[in-house]
Amino acid sequence: MKIEKIVPLGVIITSLSIAGGYKIPEQSLNSMALGASYVAHTMGADSAYYNPANMSFMEDGYFFDGGLILAHLPTIKYSLTAPYSGQSEEENILIPNLHFVSKIIDNWRWGVSVTTPAGLTKRWESPYQKMYAEEFTLKNVEINPVLSYKISDDFSVAGGVRLVYSEGIVNSDGGDIAPIKREMEGNSFNYGYNLAVAYKPTTDINMAVTYRSNIDLEEEGDANLYIGNIGTQYGSSVTVPLPASLNFSISKTWQDTFTLEFNYERTYWSTYESLDFNYDRAISAPLVPIFDTPIDRSWVDTNTFRIGATVEMDNKITAMFGFSIDETPVPIKTIGFELPDSDAKIFSMGFRYQQSKNLSWGMALLIDSKEPQSLNRGVADNEILKNGGSFSGGGAVLSTIGVSYRY
Repeated sequence: MKIEKIVPLGVIITSLSIAGGYKIPEQSLNSMALGASYVAHTMGADSAYYNPANMSFMEDGYFFDGGLILAHLPTIKYSLTAPYSGQSEEENILIPNLHFVSKIIDNWRWGVSVTTPAGLTKRWESPYQKMYAEEFTLKNVEINPVLSYKISDDFSVAGGVRLVYSEGIVNSDGGDIAPIKREMEGNSFNYGYNLAVAYKPTTDINMAVTYRSNIDLEEEGDANLYIGNIGTQYGSSVTVPLPASLNFSISKTWQDTFTLEFNYERTYWSTYESLDFNYDRAISAPLVPIFDTPIDRSWVDTNTFRIGATVEMDNKITAMFGFSIDETPVPIKTIGFELPDSDAKIFSMGFRYQQSKNLSWGMALLIDSKEPQSLNRGVADNEILKNGGSFSGGGAVLSTIGVSYRY
């Protein structure tokens, strides 16, 4: 993999993610409309992804759910004195998802989801920024088969295997400022697991705990490193975590029409300690301090608090609303142009229309609003950012359409 890709991998995922770091928790129409406060009270085939234990409590039959997300990433602006200021490019990215739940077999049930748990494209054309992140692109897909078992009418457990394939492109170019350039492409196939427990103490209260394991994305490929017009290709590898996450969720339903769900998520980003590039042979001496020095990350574990409301109306429409407070895992000390992340507030809403007994469809909108980030002089490690300045803009606007079918 190209050395450059290694650095951007974490950044790439982060820019697109709708959570601190580089995760994308919204992977269905229902989840996006509820701002991912969708674990205890899941309603369809996307239960296979968000809480497979709830598959045991669904009506018998086959369930399908699919959607297409358009992620719009506004520019991120970095402000300092000229000529160090700059802004990233706008991005528009399509993200598909698909979920399936089988019929009940005794007390067992199986399902599968195809999702994009992380990924992004981030580009800077301004000269001082593209030295670090001219382009960072990550394509990522997860296939997650799951199996649930209903222990009793009010208690179920489930587990599954996470199969993740990723590939990326990373380019940086010093241009006229520094005659250094790097290009990288690489890919990986890795796996993990997920577990879920669902409990219904009463007919109107659902409780759930879910866990998704850490997956180390062990990217491997080729790195082209340049000084001036002279370039050398190396075999390269780097490991970046797709972190573990733990969710606790509870929902309450009133009169079978109004449901309120609260979700707390703990994401274990502290596994991302450094970005360390490895090569198949020693690189030439002038490039060692630039491309072969581990980059400190020292990310921290984060908390996300979500609340979602579902209203089933008499006109065949189900309305959904969500709000989240999300922490960034990125310390100011290790912040960079690859991932100028900050805390966020997330607002979402959407609807689902029951077209017929078996078919429904809907749309949703989510706005991820990042807080402006001011940097004190001398705090950040980055050679440009240690001079201070500020980041503004960024975040994301996501819209989706989705269709569900059962038979």
